[in-house]
Formats: sequence, C-alpha cells, structure tokens
Amino acid sequence: MSERKVLTKYYPPDFDPSQITRQKKPKNAGPKLQTVRLMAPFSMRCDSCGEYIYKGRKFNARKETTEEKYYSIPIYRFYIRCTGCSTEISFRTDPKHMDYECEKGAKRNFEPWRQAKLDEETEEERLDRLEREEAQRDVMADLEQKAADAKTEMAVADALDEIRVRNARLERAQQTGIEEGPLPADTAADARTAQELEDEEAAKRAFTTAEGDRVRRIQEDEVEPEQPPPPVVSFQKMKKKRKDLAKPSLGIKRK
Repeated sequence: MSERKVLTKYYPPDFDPSQITRQKKPKNAGPKLQTVRLMAPFSMRCDSCGEYIYKGRKFNARKETTEEKYYSIPIYRFYIRCTGCSTEISFRTDPKHMDYECEKGAKRNFEPWRQAKLDEETEEERLDRLEREEAQRDVMADLEQKAADAKTEMAVADALDEIRVRNARLERAQQTGIEEGPLPADTAADARTAQELEDEEAAKRAFTTAEGDRVRRIQEDEVEPEQPPPPVVSFQKMKKKRKDLAKPSLGIKRK
C-alpha cells in the first residue's frame, strides 16, 4: 500500500520505454459493459458451490442493454460473481411481471408469496379467455335459452299469483265464518261476479247491528240545529283618553 504513495519508483537498468506499445482491441469486441453497484433482487443459490446469496447483498455488477423490449420498455441484463466460487451469475429485468428473472449460474429460491402472484390470472390472460369464450358462443342458442327462461319466469309468476289469491280467499272465509265454494274458472267475468258478491256481503255486515237490526238513516228533523259561529275577535287599535292633569290626584292640592 505504501508503494503507490512514494514520489519515485524503481526502474531496472535494462528498462527500455520504446518497447512499450499500446494494445489494440479487436473490432468485434462488442459494446462496453457499464459497471454499476446494485443489490441482489432476490435470494438465490449458486449452482457450482451451493453458496446461498441472500436478497439485498451488494455487488459490483456489469450492466448490459439487450435488444428485447416489452412495450417499448428496455430489458437489462446484469452479471455478478458468486461470493464463494466467483462463478458468473446473470439475471435480467422482467417488466411484464414487475420482477427479475434468473438466467444462469444460480437458482432462485422458492418464494410462496411470489408463486401466488404468478398463479393469478393476468389482464392479458383474462382478455384472451374472454375472446375465446366469445368466439365459441352460439348466438341463436343463447336467444333460445333466454326465451325459455322468460317463459318459465312468467309461468312461475302466474302460479304465485294464483296461490296468493286462494290463500287470501281462505283467510277471509275463516275470519267471517262463511263457507265459500271453490273458485270458478279463471275468467274475467266470473272473477268480477265473485268480487261483487263479496262486496255485497261485506256491506250487509257493516250496516247491521249486533242484535241483527239494520242501521237506520238519520232524518232531517233529528239533526241538531247549527250553532251560531263564535264572535270574531277584533284587534283594532282603540284611542285612549288623556288624563286631565288639572284635577287633583292622590289627595294633593295645588296652591
């Protein structure tokens, strides 16, 4: 460490600076990789030595921009070295699942919470499934099924109405103690006639006293005379008389 801080360095006697030449890189060396500082995005296990690398461990990695893209989002690849055996490990970004994907050199540890997210249906898969179902669906069969369902609902509604009418008629018969015959045929005229008979019986019961006498209508001469309306209260302002101050008051005489 102290050698890099000295002012002079040792040169051997046979040192010839003219023999030092610049080395040229090959033309197909490829793009230069950028060195970045990052942390391991997930826990992994090295395939060579079995070393475990936990999530969040810092590395000096080489960053490479791939030609692949996901909806105009570039995908990057990173190269790191195993801390146990220095084996090269590569992983890349996965913008589709908002995660990283391990490519070679190591194996990602099992993460149950991540597996649950992967098992869920994504938006693209849901759209594809709906498109397949739409293509396989028969329009005429759906119309026939809807018509059959509507007919069944109407039949059920009619049956429920008939049951309600019968239950109401039986309840009225039990309350009044009058036996009623079975309901005639379902026609408008018969139903109207039955309703009129029921109204007439109800009117007879309403205008009959407990002793069986018919209620008598009140005659005109029995009507009580109308009382006169109460007087109207007036709130008109009255003029007050002025008191004569010349007269003696309280027994005090003026001189």
